[in-house]
Amino acid sequence: MKQITFITTGGTIEKTYDEHSGALSNQHSILSKILSTLRLPEITINQRNVIFKDSLDMTESDREIVLDITRQAMTGSDAIIILHGTDTLEQTGRLLYNEIKDPKCPIIFTGAMRPYEFRDSDAAQNVTEALFASTFVGPGIYVAMHNHLLSFPGVKKDRDKLTFVNDEL
Repeated sequence: MKQITFITTGGTIEKTYDEHSGALSNQHSILSKILSTLRLPEITINQRNVIFKDSLDMTESDREIVLDITRQAMTGSDAIIILHGTDTLEQTGRLLYNEIKDPKCPIIFTGAMRPYEFRDSDAAQNVTEALFASTFVGPGIYVAMHNHLLSFPGVKKDRDKLTFVNDEL
């Protein structure tokens, strides 16, 4: 049985719509909704809900929390998947890359350009891709989105194409 730890931080992927206020915000994790649509034989999920923020609102203190939880999760996890907002994903990824010199397992960031609750969301696709990548890549820091698996350093959001690229390639 493979043990995968999900660390949730909010971001677009987890935004929900409040019909009463008309606001789109991070209130709680939607990961269980996404996972309930997938067949995941021989995988045990450990979910750590850490932060519920748009990544533009994340502070350096928030990033340190993600770093600490990731370090803790490496013990006992075959892979770690971090749901993160795309606007500052590269900053958190760079922090983990610089601070975790010898990852014990794959650490894979993913997110979405459109919230899960939207009809044309890329959330379920990206979570599925991160799960799949976690089964075959070695230890390292990655981002899995839009049919790409990129490794840090050098991962950047391409705001024109609305995806991620690696400028070191």
